[in-house]
Amino acid sequence: MDSKTALVIIDMQMEMQHRIEAGRPHIHPDATATIATLADAFRRNQRPVIHIRHAAADPASPLHPDAPGYPPMACAVERPDEAVFVKRSSSAFATTELEAHLRRQGITHIHVVGAVAGFCVNSTVRAAADLGFGVTVVRDGVIGFDLPSAGLAAGVIFDVTMGLLAADFAEVVGSEAVLARL
Repeated sequence: MDSKTALVIIDMQMEMQHRIEAGRPHIHPDATATIATLADAFRRNQRPVIHIRHAAADPASPLHPDAPGYPPMACAVERPDEAVFVKRSSSAFATTELEAHLRRQGITHIHVVGAVAGFCVNSTVRAAADLGFGVTVVRDGVIGFDLPSAGLAAGVIFDVTMGLLAADFAEVVGSEAVLARL
């Protein structure tokens, strides 16, 4: 892994913890520990760690900046020298300066972790690939939830999402493989 690689942590905000604590079916309950381990390893190896947060415009949303679900989880608290981008869309590229930041820093490859697999992780990975970035999704560092309105289990959504991303947009690997490359 070269110095043109960054870790991108997507939407690891307290709302995810609240969903888990409420008993919402999900995959990778240890993702927070995995993300913390990866962030520490990237930092030790002088690789950038970039944070993405979702800010909803609706004041009733749990991800509104004034809501208790908005702050980062402990695994995603930025250090003073780390970039934070606040998005208002699913993709971290659509409503932020993430692309420009990556290009200014000479970053050509991103390792993606965070929430939620079928939504923001999915759209961010696809956008990154479309923009010409190399992408690795760290499978055990991604949280996925069920979709009750469609009758879909968390594991099914996660497996289909990872399968589609691996087919055409990203390398999908476990954190052990990423840590071994650092």
